[in-house]
Amino acid sequence: MPHIEKLLEIDLDTEKIETKKLEKKTVSKFIGGRGIGVKLLYDMLPPNTEPFSSENILIFTTGPITGTVVPLSGRHVVISKSPLTGTIFDSSAGGFFGRELRMAGYDVVVIKGASEKPVFIEIDNGEVNIKNASGIWGKNVKETTSILSKDGYRVSCIGKAGEKLIPISSIMSEYTHACGRGGLGAVMGSKKLKAFVVKGKKEIKVSDSEKMKKYIAESMRLLNASPVASKGLAYYGTPSLVNLINTMRIMPTDNFRKVHFENAYKVSGEYISENYDVKKKTCYNCFIACKREDRKTNMEIPEYETIAMFGPNSMNDDIDKIIKANYICNDYGVDTISAGNAVSCYIELEGKKDIEKPLKEIVEGGPLSQGSFRYSKSKGKEGSSMSVKGLEIPGYDPRGVLGLALSYATSNRGACHLRAYMVGPEILGKPKLIDRLSFSGKSGLIQIFQNISASVHSLVMCQFSSFALSEEEYANLLSAAVGEVYTSEEFIKTGERIYNLERLFNLREDMTYAEDTLPERFFGKDGISKEEFNSVLGEYYTYRGWVKGIPTMERLESLDLKNEGKFLCGKK
Repeated sequence: MPHIEKLLEIDLDTEKIETKKLEKKTVSKFIGGRGIGVKLLYDMLPPNTEPFSSENILIFTTGPITGTVVPLSGRHVVISKSPLTGTIFDSSAGGFFGRELRMAGYDVVVIKGASEKPVFIEIDNGEVNIKNASGIWGKNVKETTSILSKDGYRVSCIGKAGEKLIPISSIMSEYTHACGRGGLGAVMGSKKLKAFVVKGKKEIKVSDSEKMKKYIAESMRLLNASPVASKGLAYYGTPSLVNLINTMRIMPTDNFRKVHFENAYKVSGEYISENYDVKKKTCYNCFIACKREDRKTNMEIPEYETIAMFGPNSMNDDIDKIIKANYICNDYGVDTISAGNAVSCYIELEGKKDIEKPLKEIVEGGPLSQGSFRYSKSKGKEGSSMSVKGLEIPGYDPRGVLGLALSYATSNRGACHLRAYMVGPEILGKPKLIDRLSFSGKSGLIQIFQNISASVHSLVMCQFSSFALSEEEYANLLSAAVGEVYTSEEFIKTGERIYNLERLFNLREDMTYAEDTLPERFFGKDGISKEEFNSVLGEYYTYRGWVKGIPTMERLESLDLKNEGKFLCGKK
């Protein structure tokens, strides 16, 4: 089963369970993971479906390398229509759940309908059951996972936030691995689906094991040669970024009103290493092991993004408070980036430098739980929400990384640093350093990076691999896995197809190019020139083959998306 092909469809309305086979042509065009999920959601979901209606669909996907001997291949992807942004949304998590899902016999699971009572889905080596979850409904992630993992199951579940349909809810796997962004945990909650548990013993094969050994050896050589992957992340984890980002003056501070935090060292990876007895935690087949845990408390050390949002952006230099906030978010099942942003927005509007009270309001379902955009709008202060398309901006101020600024604005799911991973070239110099303070050349480069990322997320390989690997290595790994030759150019074009199909989904939901922008706070005298930004955005559309954000039929035909784009006829 080198290609992903086995699809499980579960209807929670009728409890009908059906196994299907994905068409090889579709898999060849969309690979797996994000790509296959986008294609399935586009085809199956009627336009303008309400995210919390039973008609919305939740899709768990893996990729052709998931659970194989390929390094950094332990992730899985969840796709649905977001209740936070109204866009198509994919969110991924690491750990071991994706590998276990494939070992249990399935590559893709499509969940339709909604149950009247709380349930969880159980897959045991190919055998599928829908079970009563009334006894665990109302419990948070830690307790739910402890109960359901006793017989060797890998657990993906929601906490109380997802049950309350909080639109910044996450889906948590194995306690701390989050499909965090976009509120997909709330979609799960709307279906009364508390958890999804899997275990299996089936072998995961690749098509050409000899070629795969060769390509893995080359990939590992490059990864080990990368100082970011093999040293920075491996030694400090993602908190290694704190001092660097602050020194470069792109640290979100005081709800993005400043770019430098005086006490950043007190929340940095170096400080944590000096003051905490930490141990490494890893995902399946990952030598980087970027996660950290405090041996004394067994609490997770927060990732960089969490530290940035609950730390400098909330004017807080107490790392213990950030660790506690991270624990609360993980246990209730809440996205730390959106929650931290919402807390920062609250502090700006209320003038109170306190992260505990607003976080309590979020997890209990108060007004702030709706995210910073809706909260600030309810206060008549929309300008205080640092978000794009309703999704809160992550931990890099776009005024100092202009490629990332354009990437935030044009991302199909809202503000996201992972759509085009410009952290590499603009901040860390990988694959090579480019001028972060110039838009020159960025309009063409961004769309290429977006295309590559779309394919990497469909291969389902960790984003950190991009610090060392290029489209050539990715294409080789894919080719060996599925037994079908992909060139570098085809790998990039596949990503372009996926990116354009996401765009078509959003256009079908009546989104327009007016939403391809940034909060006003980032423009002006000490920020980004709006005139230059709009000019570069126009250049980006030209590279994309879009007119005012709408793909031309000529471009869609070249991507074999003509049928999907038929509804555009007459759309302006």
